[in-house]
Amino acid sequence: MCWSATADLVAGAGIALAYALVAHPVTAEIRGHTMGYAVRLDRPELVIAGYLFATVGALLLSGDRGLLLIGALMGGGAVICWALWELEFVSTWCAFAAVGSVALLAWVAFRPGADRPAAVRSGTGG
Repeated sequence: MCWSATADLVAGAGIALAYALVAHPVTAEIRGHTMGYAVRLDRPELVIAGYLFATVGALLLSGDRGLLLIGALMGGGAVICWALWELEFVSTWCAFAAVGSVALLAWVAFRPGADRPAAVRSGTGG
């Protein structure tokens, strides 16, 4: 996929999600131990593909081994969330994405040659 088409897919997903959130009601309900969210989307499979490409695909396209590993972890997490909790995908994906955000923070803080804050360099933690 060329860069222009990729950017269009990602931008289209963002615009579609923003429009849906503004134009349609969002519902949420407790479903067991998760939350189920719903908003009306035209072509939801395309919007979700664009969203996942923006969030996971960028990591998988990186040349950095750490980012590739995080991308593989996040891609696997998306598949697991979808397979196990299809109706609650948004809720479970958000929880998994939070874990991925911590992994990304660790990559930023501890990669070789990183300019670390003084508390991290000294090991004092604050």
